[in-house]
Amino acid sequence: MLNENSAGGMTGFVVAAAEHCAADHIAFMARQARGLVCLALTPQRCAELELPLMVEGDDSLSPFTLSIEAATEIDTGISAADRARTVQVAVDTASQPADLVQPGHIFPIAAATGGVLTRTAPAEAAIDLTTLAGLLPAAVFTEVLDAEGAVAGADYLIAFAERHQLVVGQVSDLVTYRLANQKTIQAVRKGVLDSRHGSFEVTAYQDATQGRVHLALKKGEIKADSPTLVRVHVTAVFRDLVGTTLDGHASWSFDESLSAISEAEAGVLVLLSKPETAEDLLHGIDRLLGEPEPDSMASPDAYNQIGMGAQILRDLGVGQIRLMGAPLKYNALAGFGLEVIDFVAPPDTSESH
Repeated sequence: MLNENSAGGMTGFVVAAAEHCAADHIAFMARQARGLVCLALTPQRCAELELPLMVEGDDSLSPFTLSIEAATEIDTGISAADRARTVQVAVDTASQPADLVQPGHIFPIAAATGGVLTRTAPAEAAIDLTTLAGLLPAAVFTEVLDAEGAVAGADYLIAFAERHQLVVGQVSDLVTYRLANQKTIQAVRKGVLDSRHGSFEVTAYQDATQGRVHLALKKGEIKADSPTLVRVHVTAVFRDLVGTTLDGHASWSFDESLSAISEAEAGVLVLLSKPETAEDLLHGIDRLLGEPEPDSMASPDAYNQIGMGAQILRDLGVGQIRLMGAPLKYNALAGFGLEVIDFVAPPDTSESH
């Protein structure tokens, strides 16, 4: 399985259905692919096994739970046979939390509900593959490293697949397939709203994963082959209501975004619903007071809601995007039929990138 990384290159992962994972699969991943052997599980399964996140509140691309080991019938836990045994215990529907111990040598990841249509990351793609195959929604996977231990590049990955006779697929292709056959959002309201920045066509979308309602405010005629000014916005109390800013961290506020789109020939503001927890608010205060930012804290604006926002943009007919945001590479965006052709900086920073 190939996935586009943040630098625009390809990373590769070896994937096996968890219910069919045996010692030889683990040995292949450890000796040939060389990456960390992970177990993608649904959030429901993680809850059933009472597996908490390794970092509470982790909203990153790789939300690891505590590592695990089968409680019985293993030796040291590190052998291929022992790790395969742990996987089988974890996915056995009869297993209880007491059948696993922590820490261990298998590293579960809680994949996002909705799969690659919610988050375009390896764990979600791996579970989508097993689900589409009619198997349990659980998969073992590992990243492919080259002989020097570095993340393998495209040429190495192609040769690796040919050498081991592996079927190759891309996450973007998986996104395309799922979009053609299923979605996790549905338009539930449409109309025209007046604001202090003018009139906008509004569409309310409800997602099937968490029941949240997201809004799209559209101005002008959207054409897939013409650039559309786009802001995918996750609300933040301090930025949007208080109006605070961080030195060196300028970003688009909701009001600034709506003002800019109102002046564009064609534009869309997608407002994603993501209620802020007490921990989120306290973290926001800490940042404003200059406290060091934890390495584990990822930006939900940049990554975690990309699948939801991309589905909405596609439903509205957007193709080419002038993105109001930081110049980042967005994983598997091509699978949604979207292309970022330009980045537009906030009004208080330098010109568009």
